[in-house]
Amino acid sequence: MKPKHFWSWIWIFIGGLYFLVPLFATFRFSLQMKKGELSLLAYQKVFSDPKFWSTFMFSLEMAILTILVSLVLVVPFAYWVRIKLPRLRIIVEFITMMPFVIPAIVLVFGLIRVYSGAPFHLTNTQVGTDILLIGAYFIITLPYMYRSADNGLDAINVRVLTEAAQSLGAGWGTILWRIIFPNIRSGLLSGALLTLTAVIGEYAIAAFLVGIDAFGPYMNLLGGNRTYESTALAIISFFLAWALTGMIQLASRGGPQNLPAVK
Repeated sequence: MKPKHFWSWIWIFIGGLYFLVPLFATFRFSLQMKKGELSLLAYQKVFSDPKFWSTFMFSLEMAILTILVSLVLVVPFAYWVRIKLPRLRIIVEFITMMPFVIPAIVLVFGLIRVYSGAPFHLTNTQVGTDILLIGAYFIITLPYMYRSADNGLDAINVRVLTEAAQSLGAGWGTILWRIIFPNIRSGLLSGALLTLTAVIGEYAIAAFLVGIDAFGPYMNLLGGNRTYESTALAIISFFLAWALTGMIQLASRGGPQNLPAVK
């Protein structure tokens, strides 16, 4: 074995230990709810709690809707910037990075102040609150989805593909749906996964808009009151995130294959 390969495996091993040892310690602690023996009692209590399922399904629904809204808005916008406004790409990239520097607590208070009174009154109804929540999630996950779409577009010759499609009589909708989306599917999948994990575990925005009805505030409440159940919930949420990631990746394999990129 070459020395560089040896040290590569050593660093991979160290990185694996850094990731797995805390996870194993957390899992073992979650099994110690019964004094003097290891049991799954903490997991049974979490799964038997109706609030666990209702909050998780609510956050999952919000995550899926956020991903759909992001795909509908971000991909056409990123494509349009590359085709029609290439000189503004730097400015657009800077603007899309702004959610990283604006605290979520500032964003949610601003949204509540603007949309809780006339003429909107969104916070007065459940539907309005959900719309406001999806809008807030769209903002905080915009950097992930935009960078994923932009990197995907950067890997193909968008202008040549567009001109070729237009020469064959394709409209803008056909170009986006039949050419652009299939070519950048892997990049969009990465953005969707990041959006999914960010939304499900998000706390600040959900706590002020819907409270305990979301998964993030529920985990925080459980963590402040029940030691073993909160540890079990951390393990459960970790594996749920990985399971959802695997499901999305499997579902993406069933779609059309990427079109050949024209250089």
